[in-house]
Amino acid sequence: MKNFTKMMKQAQQMQTKMAQMQEEMANMEITGTAGGDMVTVTLTGKGDMKSVSIDPTLFSSDDAEVVEDLLVAAHNDAKSKQEAKMQEQMAEMTGGLQLPDGFQMPF
Repeated sequence: MKNFTKMMKQAQQMQTKMAQMQEEMANMEITGTAGGDMVTVTLTGKGDMKSVSIDPTLFSSDDAEVVEDLLVAAHNDAKSKQEAKMQEQMAEMTGGLQLPDGFQMPF
């Protein structure tokens, strides 16, 4: 019975740590870039796009397709950084415990 009580206490501690991590991630900003930093996208820790910055020299071109591709690339860069940061924090929280493939944070 002592082991069960200890396990429940550890589960509560992990739940508290997870809530703290979620709050930290929500307040975090991750920036992705593309086109030699000509396009910058900033996401929140939850993956919501917060801002986009486009170098004005891109507008001198008549090729809107290039700007569109760079926006997608910058967003994807920021998103992959956000996911890596989440995995890093999860590894810290679980003490290196291997979680199942495809495990996602509960946002």
